[in-house]
Amino acid sequence: MIKTAVIGYGLSAKTFHLPFISLQPELELVAISSSQSQLRLDYPDIKHYSNGDELIRLSDAELVVITSPNDSHYPLAKQALLAGKHVLVEKPFVLTEVQGQELFELADEQQRQLFVYHNRRFDGDFLTLQQLLQTGELGTIRYFESHFDRFRPVPRPRWRELQGEGSGILYDLGPHLIDQTIALFGAPEALTARCRALRLGSDTVDYFHLLLHYADKEVVLHSSPFSAHPTTRFILQGDLGSYHKTGLDPQEDALRAGQKPGGAGWGQEPEALYGVVADAQGQKPYPTLAGDYQKFYQRLVAALQQGKPHLVSATEALQGIRLIELAMHSQRLGRTLDF
Repeated sequence: MIKTAVIGYGLSAKTFHLPFISLQPELELVAISSSQSQLRLDYPDIKHYSNGDELIRLSDAELVVITSPNDSHYPLAKQALLAGKHVLVEKPFVLTEVQGQELFELADEQQRQLFVYHNRRFDGDFLTLQQLLQTGELGTIRYFESHFDRFRPVPRPRWRELQGEGSGILYDLGPHLIDQTIALFGAPEALTARCRALRLGSDTVDYFHLLLHYADKEVVLHSSPFSAHPTTRFILQGDLGSYHKTGLDPQEDALRAGQKPGGAGWGQEPEALYGVVADAQGQKPYPTLAGDYQKFYQRLVAALQQGKPHLVSATEALQGIRLIELAMHSQRLGRTLDF
C-alpha cells in the first residue's frame, strides 16, 4: 500500500482525486489538509492537518497530492520532494517553466517521482479523437480546434477569478486544452494569442484565443465566458474528412452530482451527443468512446510500483507551462512568438 495524503479540500480534491484514490486498492488515504470543519465529518478516520506545510512535515505519507491554489503548487511540491515524498500536482503544474524544470531536477536528485495531473487525457471525446487519428480515416490533419466555453458573464469572488499569480481562465482551463494538443501533435513552432479580461469588473484573464502554428497544420484553442448555447468542443479537419463534436465529457457532471466512478455505463455519452464525421459521401454519427479518469491513477500506481512511464512526461509538462507563459507574452507584445 502507498500511503497517500491530499493537500486541499476544495472542488479539485473532492471531485477529481479523492473518489479515485478510494477506488485504487494500492493507495491508502492517510491524511488531508484543510481548514474546513466539514473535513472531520467527511473523513473522521484519517489524520487532519490545518495546512499543507504541516501535512508534509508531520504525516507519514509516501505520496502527496497537491490540489491547493495554483500559486502554492511550486513551494509545496518542492517541500514535499525535499521531505522524501512522491508528488502529484494538479494542473497547472507550476506558474513558470523555470519552476517546473527545478522541480523535475529535484525529483531526480531525491530519487522520487513527480507527476502532473491531466485527467482529461481520459475524456471520452479526446480518446475518440485519438482513435480517429490512429485509423487515419480523416486523412492528413490540417486543422484542429478545441473549445472549453462557459456562460459565466458575471465574475465570481473566487481566488481563480481574482487578480493574482496563477489566477484567470488561461491557468484554469488553458492547461486542459494545451495538454491535449501536445498529446496529439507535440509542441508548435510558434504561437499567437489573445488573453483578455472581457467581463465587466473582471480582474484577470477570462477569455483566451490561442493560435498554435505547426509546419503542416493550424490549431485554435479557445475559451469564452459568454457562450450560452451548446458550444463546439472539437473540430478536427483532414484532407479526407472532418469530425465535429459538441458538449463536454459527462464524468465531471456525474462526479459533482455525487456519483461513484466506475461500474457499468461510467463515462459513456448518450448517442444524441455523439460527434459527427463528414466526408465527400455525406455524414454520420461517430460513437464517443467511454471516458475513465480512474486510468490516470492506475497509470500513476504502475509508475510507482512497476517503473512504467508517466502518462504526462516531464517534457510535455514543461512545454505546457511554457505555452501559457508565451501566450501571455504574445498578448502583451501583440505579435506571434516562436516557441
